[in-house]
This record gives sequence, structure tokens and C-alpha cells, in this order.
Amino acid sequence: MQLTEIRQSPYWHDQIGAPPPLAADLPAKVDVLIVGSGYTGLSAALVTARAGRSTLVVDAEDPGFGCSTRNGGQISTSVKPSLEKLTEKFGAGRAQGIRAEGSNALKWIGDFVAAEALDCDFRRVGRFHAAHTPQHYETLVRDAEKMRRQEGIDSFAVPRSEQRTQLGTDTYFGGVVFSAHCSLHPGKFHRELLRLALDAGALVVGHCRVTHIARQGSGFRVETAKGSVEARDVIVATNGYTTALTPWLQRRVIPIGSYIIATEELPESTIDTLFPGDRIASDTCKVVYYYRASPDRRRVLFGGRVSASETTALAGATRLRQDMCRIFPELEGVALSHAWSGTVAYSFDELAHTGVYDGVHYAMGYCGSGVSMAPYLGMRAGQKVLGLPDGVTAFDGLPFPTRPLYRGKPWFLPAAVSWYRWNDQRQFERALRMG
Repeated sequence: MQLTEIRQSPYWHDQIGAPPPLAADLPAKVDVLIVGSGYTGLSAALVTARAGRSTLVVDAEDPGFGCSTRNGGQISTSVKPSLEKLTEKFGAGRAQGIRAEGSNALKWIGDFVAAEALDCDFRRVGRFHAAHTPQHYETLVRDAEKMRRQEGIDSFAVPRSEQRTQLGTDTYFGGVVFSAHCSLHPGKFHRELLRLALDAGALVVGHCRVTHIARQGSGFRVETAKGSVEARDVIVATNGYTTALTPWLQRRVIPIGSYIIATEELPESTIDTLFPGDRIASDTCKVVYYYRASPDRRRVLFGGRVSASETTALAGATRLRQDMCRIFPELEGVALSHAWSGTVAYSFDELAHTGVYDGVHYAMGYCGSGVSMAPYLGMRAGQKVLGLPDGVTAFDGLPFPTRPLYRGKPWFLPAAVSWYRWNDQRQFERALRMG
């Protein structure tokens, strides 16, 4: 197959059909205006609309255009820094609270999907986190035991000799299975959130870019491409698509492109060999790869960071396919059906952040682990707007760091990614030579 034959749109979009009818016009005044219609924004809207607040969600593109329908559908405990590192920085109590929010988000999404009976292929499949060197395997096992003892995070080690019981490859040097991690269909999940928000009475308007947010009396005046709206409260839920509309936030999140490919349909036996337990998978490379079988177990979906600088979906597909076939040689010669990308938002401290700045509520910076954390913190933001004490999280009040001269364009990223990729490859080749 030629690259030009690959569909440059998310595989997920093929299963969700046309969106429901949306509002075309803006109201003159609302209680709550939310900028961004991804998981965060729709989850916040659901809370405020169900509480009887008039709620408007606006988006510069189609609702769900961003990473909410472009991610890999993998759900973890989300919080990247270890308990030990967080304790050094914030003290034991605050560190435990921050780490617990990752588990809270994971539990919340499972309970939410069940309570709302959402059709989104949600499954508790477990994650196989693979070690790309023997040293990384030892570190993984040691850290997993510490998390199990200190935080109650369930896991078990899988040595290289048993690796194929979890993942059909000999490329890695063993790994750890985190049993509580989950998967879902991100496109279906977003569509279900949209349905719930609309059913609750929220208005959702696409292709309505916000151009200015200004304080006005006890509320705000919000200028958009379709007119102005007065709002009592504003929530910014733009994550990787944060712009100069909110310069203070833009200086604090790092937009990073993540790229994914989908193979053509494969024989059932191939999927059974590569993903015998239907685990989602990731590895210990600093420039990480994440992959899984599609929910119908007909394709392999393989994603990661492909280059030092941002590139096109098709250019990314070439690199991803090479790495996919390195891990799964059985896929050599298999054609690709889809290639796409989305933009995630990292923070300088690798933590999600939520709070209020200059009267505007926000939640963002999920660091590539937002499938549960984004709707969870969106829900909490909605509760904050309602004045509910349940809205407060362990992330509230944390410093939200930036860097001198940073204005939202990550000029430092190409050098960092190049270094990390070179070091990942060097470590892997050294491990192979040593057997």
C-alpha cells in the first residue's frame, strides 16, 4: 500500500457516525461558559447543567476535534512523578494526596461508565509495561513492589521467559502488569459524554473560536467568532490546544504531538498471538511507545512520538511502522489503514493542574495520561463552579511552573527528544549485545 492510500483521520472516527444536531446560535447570557469540548469541558458541562446552571460549551473546531478522539484509549493511574519524588517536593501528606488522585480518577471513570451505562468498549484489561533493558526490568519490579506496598497499586512482575503470556514479542526484557489499568474506545466515550451533556441541557457550539475573555462586573464578557456572551463563570478546558487567548496558561503547558497508526484488518490468530490477554502496552523508553489491539481485536493500534520536531501524520506513519515491526516482526508487510496525530499537553513538573486564575477556572496538563484524568478533573471543575467542597483536589493550590522566555512554543523540545531517542536506542542496543 502506498502511504497516500492511508486515511489521515483517526480510526476511532469510523465507528461513531455523524454527531448529533448542535446549537448554531449563541445565547446572550449564560451561567457557565466552557472553552473546549473535549473530555474536560464536556464533563464539567455535565455537572453544571445537571445542577440547573445554563451552560454553553464552545470549541474552535468540531466538538471533540482534539485529543479526546485521537488518543490511544489507554487508562492508567495517570500521575507520573513517584511518591518518593513528590514527598521530597511537597511533604508526605500532600504527596500521598496527589498520587491518590490518579487512583481516584481511574476508579471514577469505571464507576461513571457503569452508572451511566456508556457504550464505549470500556474494559479492565491491565497494562503490560515493558522493560527495554534488563536494568529497566529490575527497576520496574522494584518500583512496582514499592507502589504495591505504599499505595496499594496492584501489579505483578513478568520475567522475559514468560513475556509471551502477556505480549507476543521477544524484543523486551520482561515487564510488569498493572492489573487495574483499562481501555476504552475514545471516540465512543467522547460521543457519550456529548450526548449526556446535551441531554442535561447544555448548549454545545462548534467552529466558534473564543477571541477574548474580559472581566465584566461580577462575571465575564466572552468574545467569539459567532458573537459575544456574558457569563457568570468561565472554565478553560483546552489542554494541548491552549493558545494566547489565555497567555498565563499557555506559558505553563507544553504542546506535544503524539502520532498513531492502525493496521489493516488482521487474522484473529495474529491478534491472539500478539495480545493474548488483550493487555494495553507501553514501554520504559523515554520516548515512549503505546499500543494495543483495537476493541474488536481486528487491528493493531500503535502510537508514540516519532520525531524531534512536529511532522505530518503520513511522515509519522513511516517511523511508527518501522518501530512496530521491530517489536512485532509478524507485522512486516502488513498494510496500514489509518494514520493520525493529536496534541497532548505536558507541564514542567509532569503534574496535572487545576484551579482558578484571575477568576477563570481551568484544568489541563495531563501529560499524555488524560483519558481518565481529564474527565475527572473536568467533573471537579464543574463542582468548583457550583461551590461544592467536593470539587477541591490535591492538585489545587500547587505551583503551576513555567520557564523564563517560554511563551507556549517549545523551542527546547527537538533537542530533548533527539537526545532521549538516541539514549533509548543506545541502551537497547547495548542490552542486546549483552544478551
